[in-house]
Amino acid sequence: MKEIRMHGRGGQGVVKSAQVIVKSVVAAGGYAHFIPFFGVERKGSPVFGFLRIDDKDINLKCQVYEPEVLLIYDDTLLDMPATFSGMRDGCAVVINTAKAASELDIPSNAGTVALVDASGIAMEVIGRNIPNTAMLGAFAKATGLVGWDGLKGVIEETFGAKNVKAAEKAYESVQKVKG
Repeated sequence: MKEIRMHGRGGQGVVKSAQVIVKSVVAAGGYAHFIPFFGVERKGSPVFGFLRIDDKDINLKCQVYEPEVLLIYDDTLLDMPATFSGMRDGCAVVINTAKAASELDIPSNAGTVALVDASGIAMEVIGRNIPNTAMLGAFAKATGLVGWDGLKGVIEETFGAKNVKAAEKAYESVQKVKG
């Protein structure tokens, strides 16, 4: 079982992108579930959620305390203690940022570190700063945990063709700076 924690801000599409991953995994014959967590429910507030993916039924229904993958939708969340809390050694970290890796404070025990300007891609392709579909492309490329073709199909079905283009652009432009 792969345990993933997602950190973002209200309005960035964290919940919807998790639902797309779940739908994609289930359509491919796997098992997945997502548990969202909201503090203050308003646009811009920190939000996070817990995603599990497996090839067999998942009975564990609690928070992810020791993630193997972190998806960080906003680089301003890197300074929050909860963002990297419990991170396993070798954890894959995918970050939406326009900054260079040297400007980011990423724990040394991270495994693969992948950076993508998902917000910039979303603004360019979709015309709105909702980086979720671009982050889906980066997640697929950096981790290989979801089938790329199936994921694109679910993105198109859920959001439309523009969002597939955003995901494809992120998939092609994600930079692995470690791992």
